[in-house]
Amino acid sequence: MKLGVFTVLFSQKSFTEMLDYVKEAGVSAVEIGTGNYPGNAHCPLDDLLASEDKRNEYLHEVEKRGLTISAFSCHGNPLSPDEAFAKESHDTFVKTVELAGLMNVPVVNCFSGVPGDSESAKYPNWPVSPWPNEYSDVLKWQWEEKLIPYWRTWGQFAKEHGVKIGLELHGGFLVHTPYTLLKLREETCDAIGANLDPSHLWWQGIDPVAAIKILGKAGAIHHFHAKDTYLDQENINMHGLTDMQPYGAVQNRAWSFRSVGCGHSVQDWSDMMSALRTYGYDYVVSIEHEDPIMSIEEGFSRAVKNLQSILISEQPAEMWWV
Repeated sequence: MKLGVFTVLFSQKSFTEMLDYVKEAGVSAVEIGTGNYPGNAHCPLDDLLASEDKRNEYLHEVEKRGLTISAFSCHGNPLSPDEAFAKESHDTFVKTVELAGLMNVPVVNCFSGVPGDSESAKYPNWPVSPWPNEYSDVLKWQWEEKLIPYWRTWGQFAKEHGVKIGLELHGGFLVHTPYTLLKLREETCDAIGANLDPSHLWWQGIDPVAAIKILGKAGAIHHFHAKDTYLDQENINMHGLTDMQPYGAVQNRAWSFRSVGCGHSVQDWSDMMSALRTYGYDYVVSIEHEDPIMSIEEGFSRAVKNLQSILISEQPAEMWWV
């Protein structure tokens, strides 16, 4: 495995300043935002698509520092009932897949998307209960009329470009659990897989090691995010896990994102690294920072230190003892 970072943390730095900074910090891969929610501070998407020389120069800056690009990321909502945002999300996704194919970047990370409750909806709708029955009717319509048709077409598009799609299992979108990921993958193609982020599993009550086993057995882990979650049981008792308190209201929230090792023990993270290796994932562990009580620099360096102590970077030895 390799240690990487989702470079949107350092959007205030220039591309080369960011590369120097993360190299010095001890990572060996970068995940780069190309637009939509992550922004495109380090990836002039249209310019790179238009010029082979610019693509070569861009890659040269990465590779001369001994780094690789683990993924391009363009998280948006291509199924949104807001037609302008859906189009922007989709167009950026298509361009990102095309660029990844041209630059031999193997993974594009994004969200599955979530539509509204009907063709006339104004806002996205994320059903989380099967009753009253209208919620089940909405969910069935969303999957059959929106989600599956979209990803049947665009999953195949990615496959034809030699690119895998890492859908982040994130609450608020239709693909947010191992089950929903595997269901969509079965209905579409094997280019569809997970950008597995344990921070979004913990707050849903899902054991990340168990999720790794489930998805790893299916060959459905395409990328991995390293971000932690602190669960505050007293606030869970008050608000439940589908807590709508603002992220900044840390004292009152049921859960908050944390830097690696600040929500769960380093042993928990070590168990995940072992599970990833055991169940077939031997790619990049990409640090993402959304810790509300730490600076970016401190949270990032804490994650680097903790992950360096447990990352499995070499191939296993032959079993000389048997």
